[in-house]
Amino acid sequence: MKILVVDDHALVREGLCQVLQGLSPTETTTVLTAPDCARAFELTTAHPDLDLVLLDYHLPDMNGMAALAILGQRHPELPVVILSGSANPSIMQRVMAQGAAGFITKSGLSDELLVALRRVLNGEIYQPSNFAPLFDDGLDSKMPPLLSPRQQDVLHLLLQGCTNRQISERLCLAEDTIKQHVRSIYRSFNVGTRMQAAQEAERWGYVNSSALVR
Repeated sequence: MKILVVDDHALVREGLCQVLQGLSPTETTTVLTAPDCARAFELTTAHPDLDLVLLDYHLPDMNGMAALAILGQRHPELPVVILSGSANPSIMQRVMAQGAAGFITKSGLSDELLVALRRVLNGEIYQPSNFAPLFDDGLDSKMPPLLSPRQQDVLHLLLQGCTNRQISERLCLAEDTIKQHVRSIYRSFNVGTRMQAAQEAERWGYVNSSALVR
């Protein structure tokens, strides 16, 4: 597993390097670091096998929104988690709408960080539970989420209980591509887990209740 940490504070980078060693009990975690976005862009290009980017929102050469947009254009399959020193719901809402796979505050505990990153690496989307929802979820004020045909294929296999690897094998697609589709589905439904996606899929008529994963 290979993760890129982007933060302008050396102590933060060093601390995260140590914490991230506990991410997987069975797999070695290689952590690359960058003090700014310019170096981060170089490393994402030089290491196409990156699994995740942990990106500080406040950087000296570019803010998180701009960096997130560039990473999304250049590496759309690469999940980016925003790390912020400010527990500001409006920042969280903006970066999640921009395509971030997660939002984590620096005031959180190390164990919370690891839980969040494991969820993201599993293809889920993470946002703090005490933050307001990204969108109003009232049916009367929202159009049904529009999923592409491929996203619908992924959704139906997901609801059958298939793992990302099983879905990739069934659809003959790379597992990273499946994770990207799953995150897009979560974002369309404004959810963060498979069970929540199943409930929203039923609510919007994408699947019958008998097909839901329990």
